[in-house]
Amino acid sequence: MKDKEGDFRMDMKMGLSALKSFYIMQILLERTDEAHSLNATQIRDILENVYGVKIERHTLYTEIEKLSNAGLDIIKIESKTNGYYVASRQFELPELKLLVDAVQSSRFITERKSRDLIEKLETLCSKEEAKQLDGQVVVYNRPKTANETIYYNVDKLHTAIFHNLQIKFQYVEWTVQKKQEFRHGGAFYTVSPLHLIWDDENYYLIAFDENAKKTKHYRVDKMRNMEILEDKRSPESAGDKTDLAGFSKKTFGMFGGTDTSVKLKCRNHLAGVVIDRFGSDVWMVPQDQEYFTATVTITVSPQFFGWVTAIGEDMEIDGPEDVKARYEQYLERRLLKYRKGEPDM
Repeated sequence: MKDKEGDFRMDMKMGLSALKSFYIMQILLERTDEAHSLNATQIRDILENVYGVKIERHTLYTEIEKLSNAGLDIIKIESKTNGYYVASRQFELPELKLLVDAVQSSRFITERKSRDLIEKLETLCSKEEAKQLDGQVVVYNRPKTANETIYYNVDKLHTAIFHNLQIKFQYVEWTVQKKQEFRHGGAFYTVSPLHLIWDDENYYLIAFDENAKKTKHYRVDKMRNMEILEDKRSPESAGDKTDLAGFSKKTFGMFGGTDTSVKLKCRNHLAGVVIDRFGSDVWMVPQDQEYFTATVTITVSPQFFGWVTAIGEDMEIDGPEDVKARYEQYLERRLLKYRKGEPDM
């Protein structure tokens, strides 16, 4: 019986020691950084007042040394009071600022979920540094989605892709009454998910549609009532060789069309515009002191023509002839409708 009581007291002592180490680590992580240190007296006061734990000064020094030996980057400031602070963490403050900026700027993340994520990111630095993460970015004219389900849809899609499973879902679209209605009368789509891609501030799913025998893409925020099925993905989807980086560069607004090699003639000041759109490996050839040509593979669509038109007269389609002819028809149809006073369709 005495042996059991002795073991119990030993377990309690070890447990209390572990708690002290944990509390000291929490205090140092939450309340210190390079600009804010705590001395032994301050740490002992916080332990007693916040956690209800008393500790001797020499024991505190031992616990700090144990944490340092375990890998916590604790810096000791040599002075009369010997201050301590955590010098480095898993994420540096500039990295956290980038993550917070990304969360705040992402249109697909709801306001509530944005706040939740930022609060979690703030726990990865000291409380003083966390103040710098508050309100870092102000984004104008970029409304947040009200669709909370997208956050969980993305997780389901990652799970389905990882486990090689099919999914089913319903798809919605906006009406002129600003309401969302199910497409095809609420029928379920069953597809083999392949990739998730971020384009034009939206998440898209690239998936193989077995009925259509082709690869399609879907806006994740328009997917509803998603379920992961027990059926494995279609064997035909295994041969998918989608170049995600190339797919994003050549597709405008994620609208489908025919892949074509197109030559664009541009004034030199548009070099940055072309590189931003198609990447630094785009083939650009100087024509004279004012112009260069860029040969790019794009999905020919009205959205591509609209992009060229928006750039203005300093960019023109220089070939091939059939694409130039389609662009002329595109412009003529638009002009004809405006000349007739009809809305452009």
